[in-house]
Order: sequence, then structure tokens, then C-alpha cells
Amino acid sequence: MNMFIGALVSICAARPRGYPGVAVARLPAEGPMPGNLTLDALRAAADTGEIDTVIMAQIDMQGRLMGKRFHVRHFLDHAVEETHSCNYLLTVDMEMEPVPGYKSASWQTGYGDYVMKPDLATLRRIPWLDGTALVLCDLHEHHGHGEVAVSPRAILKRQLARLDALGLKAMMASELEFFLFRESFEEARDQDWRDLTLISAYNEDYHVFQTSKEEGVMRAIRNGLYGAGIPVENSKGEAWAGQEEINVRYADALTTADDHTITKTACKEIAWKAGRALTFMAKWDYTAAGSSCHVHQSLWSADGAAPVFFDPAAEHGMSQTMRHYLAGLLAHASEITLLLAPNINSYKRFQAGTFAPTKAVWSQDNRTAGYRICGDGTKAVRVECRVGGSDLNPYLAFAGLLAAGLAGIEGKLALEPEFRGDAYGAKRVREIPHTLRDATRAFRKSAMLRSAFGADVVEHYAHAADWEQLEYDRRVTDWEVVRGFERS
Repeated sequence: MNMFIGALVSICAARPRGYPGVAVARLPAEGPMPGNLTLDALRAAADTGEIDTVIMAQIDMQGRLMGKRFHVRHFLDHAVEETHSCNYLLTVDMEMEPVPGYKSASWQTGYGDYVMKPDLATLRRIPWLDGTALVLCDLHEHHGHGEVAVSPRAILKRQLARLDALGLKAMMASELEFFLFRESFEEARDQDWRDLTLISAYNEDYHVFQTSKEEGVMRAIRNGLYGAGIPVENSKGEAWAGQEEINVRYADALTTADDHTITKTACKEIAWKAGRALTFMAKWDYTAAGSSCHVHQSLWSADGAAPVFFDPAAEHGMSQTMRHYLAGLLAHASEITLLLAPNINSYKRFQAGTFAPTKAVWSQDNRTAGYRICGDGTKAVRVECRVGGSDLNPYLAFAGLLAAGLAGIEGKLALEPEFRGDAYGAKRVREIPHTLRDATRAFRKSAMLRSAFGADVVEHYAHAADWEQLEYDRRVTDWEVVRGFERS
């Protein structure tokens, strides 16, 4: 839920970071975060034996880190230029099953290689793994054909390039929620993921005493991330027993997506080392609240100096550009839902009275609406999209939101009147798609997304959703067996 938005700009690594503009004056840049590494710093750490391993990782369709571990010397001598990975990594499902029917890679084409090019601005220490650094990689085709169009990082970068051509820059933050358990991942697996014990016995939303009992994991997450160059603002108990939230400071959209992905991996690895399990499923249990990923977003001038969404003379401080942007989000809300809710399980979260939205409407500081306006009347005015679950891929989600917002700006779309009241009970208003099948249909038919992403990209991710739907449709669930074994 609430996240504290940093008021000043700080500079971390090669990209600006922070939610600029809330304060009248700016402090000097803080300088690099402790985890950020230059190549010279990595060489020095290698010389002292402090770092001996470098993880080179790409982002898969599910938003996971996939890659290799290099000895630091080989990385510095050779892999710093590039390495390779099998192109099937952008055609597999959650189970790593090579899914037939993709255009980009298949058995027919022999499942060749992609080139992994490290983005050295992302090079950092990983304090919770001994002697380890990490660098994120962009995927390139062989023979100089540029970035792989269907790779998540390339999809987001294409939308950022469109903004840059307009002299605009996107600032974003993602609030991540998850459930923490007493069991380890191995114990949870041995128990067939049943009868798990939540880390707390009661709703711990904002509870300080209960979260004190969880500090063995949560403090390690906060400090580990900070040590990896990711500026954590806070953690808190969320709105159910065992539910946690971790918040990282606003940054430009690509940095935020990178931080989000590393944060999810960090949370899992640190929990595992502590003998605990956690899950980022959007709805891990019918009786529990869902886990969301609210996305805060605003546009700024290319140099980060001027808040393009803010107009002190306008109602709520919302500039005309912000109104066009928000109108685009709403006009294309159904089309981009697949990018915010990519799995069958994602749609179990959309239940009335659970703080997960069911209606794609906008409102001021109203947590029943899918799109909430925060910071009204200030330079920090922004849109909070509440639709996404914690299972989303941030690169795809951010790209979809920006594409829809850009369509609103370019088309000068008029913003519909603000919704007021309880959106859960509203009639005749725009609803969030009820199922993955509904969301996939809207995504595949979207002329806006075909123009923004390219038809091949849209078909690629629609095909992934089709497979997810097929896998679910043909499985027999525990619910069916309990309900029908004797009584059917």
C-alpha cells in the first residue's frame, strides 16, 4: 500500500534515481550506492579475492533472471564483451518447457543462440552471495541484427525511446508484496505446498511488534539490497497474516524494472538462506489477500528538471499532458491487462473488498479504483496503477503502461470524469478483464500495442498466454477432486 516517495534526486551508477521535484531545493547528488561497481572497481575486488564470481543474467518472459556464473577473471578478460545463451529461453513456460509454435525460436530452427551483451551500468555486488557480482544483459541477434525484439528489456527500451523523441522521461516505482512462511522452500515442496505455516498468525498491516519477529529475513533483505546498489526505502507488514511489502525508491523506468527483478531474486535467495520460503504468487490462497505490484508513474522533462505531469493552476495539479496520459491508460486498460496480470492465478486476485481493484476507473486517493492519483496538487503528482499483481514482469508491465499513456498523449484523448465513491459496487463502468482468456483476446486485438510493440511481439506474448491457458484447462485441480470425487 502506501510507499514513502523520496523527495530529492540522487544519482546512482550511470542513471539518475529518485522521485524528483517534491522539494523546492535540491541537495547535491549522493554519489554511487555502495553496491555499484565500475570495471576498475571489479578488477580491484578480483585482485584482493573479494569477488571471484560474476553472474551474467538476462530477463526471461516471466521476469526471472536467467544466465551463467563466470569466474571473475574470465569475465574481465572475455565475457565482459559478450556471452551466449540458447534462444529457447524466450519460448519456455514457467516449468522451462519449450513451447511449440513460436516464430522466434523452435525445434525447426534448431534452437540456436542469442548474444548476451552486458549493460555495465547494472554491474553490482551481491552481498548475500559470497564473492559475487551481477550484471544484467541485453539480448542481441547474431550477425549484427540488433536487440531481440521479443526480449522484455528491448520492449521497454523501445517505449523509452519514443518518450525520448518527445523530450520526455518516465519515472516509476513498483511496490512488491509477498507472503513469508516458516517452512523452507525444500520443506514446502516436500509438503506438496500444503499446510504451510505463515510467518505470523494475524493481519500485520503496519504492525511494528509482529514485524520485529520477522527481522531476521526482512532486515537482511533491506540491507542486502542496499549493499547491491538498490536504495530501499522501507519494508512493512501488509494486509494479511504473513504478508510483507518491500519498497524501493523511484527511478527512471529501466532502472526501476532492473531493481524490481533483482529485488525479487534477492528476497527469494535471502529467505532461502534463512531457512524460510516466500511466494510472489498474485493469489497464493483463496482465503488470503492477494499480493499486488502497484506501479507509480509520472513523466518529466528529459533532463529530469521539470515535472511534466504538474500544473499548479490546474485541478488537482494535473497538467493537460497528465490528463491525456491517464486517458490513454483507461482507453487501453483491457488491452494492457495481460501485461499486468500474465498468469491464470493473476485473475484470482481481483476480488471486491480486498484492496485489489475490479474496475478500471480513476479517482483521487481512492484504493478501490484501478488507477489512483497520488500527490495531487504537488510536483509529485502521479498515477498509481493498482491492477498489477506481484507476479508481473516489470519490463512488460511498464512498457504496456507507457505505450497506452503515449497513445493518449499523441491522440490528445480527453479524460473521463473522475470516479468517486466505492468502485467495487459501481455499475456500468469499465471492468478489469475477469480471466486470462478475456485479457489475451483484448491484448491480441489491440491495434495500439501492435503499433507500439510490433505485431510479432504481440503474437509472441499472446502465444505464451494461450499456452498458459491450455496448460490450466487440461489439468485436474485439487478443488475438482475434493468437490466431485464422491458427490459427482
